[in-house]
This record gives sequence, C-alpha cells and structure tokens, in this order.
Amino acid sequence: MTPNVPLYQAKAELFRTLGHPVRIRVLELLQDGPRAVRELLGDIEVESSSLSQQLAVLRRAGIVSSSREGSAVVYTLATPDVAQLLLYGRRILASMWSEQEDLLAELRGSAGAV
Repeated sequence: MTPNVPLYQAKAELFRTLGHPVRIRVLELLQDGPRAVRELLGDIEVESSSLSQQLAVLRRAGIVSSSREGSAVVYTLATPDVAQLLLYGRRILASMWSEQEDLLAELRGSAGAV
C-alpha cells in the first residue's frame, strides 16, 4: 500500500484481508501469544496448504509476523491493536444480536394483538 491511497480505501483493504473465517480464527488464536504453525493446525480444521495460504495473506498485509524457531515457523500478531479490533468486532456483534433478539421478542409478544 502506498501513502497516496485514501484512508477509506486502506481501511477497506484491511477489512477485506480480515474477511475470511480461517484468518479470523488464526488471529483469535494468536491473541494468546505466538503460535507455531503445527499448533495452529491442531486448533483449526483446515488443510495445511490452506492454512499456509491464509497465513501468507496475513503476513503480506502486515497483520501478523513470523519468525523461525529451530525447524518451526512461529506467528505472532504484528500489533496488539489487532486483538482490540477483534474484541470490538465481538462487541458490535453482541449488540446487533441483542437488538435482534429484543425485536423478535417484541414481535412474538404482539403476534396475538393483531
């Protein structure tokens, strides 16, 4: 990404990068600290080639970083702000679902009042 890209476009690209379930799961797992690829594979039910592809996307975007420890490749969040972003995403979803539940309860309560 170049500095000439408008901020809204850069944000859209960030969210596109995050827009894959395996990538989100990887980021959730990395919130607890660095993880080797073999550990990630144990917690995510995908083929190793698929995980490698998704890790490469996250690494190219600068969202995660990798290092080698012996024969293992270890990934970590590039910034703790990624964990905060995931937390805010969870809060937004909880709020949206809560509002939908309230609306559903209201609709069910007024079903006999037609």
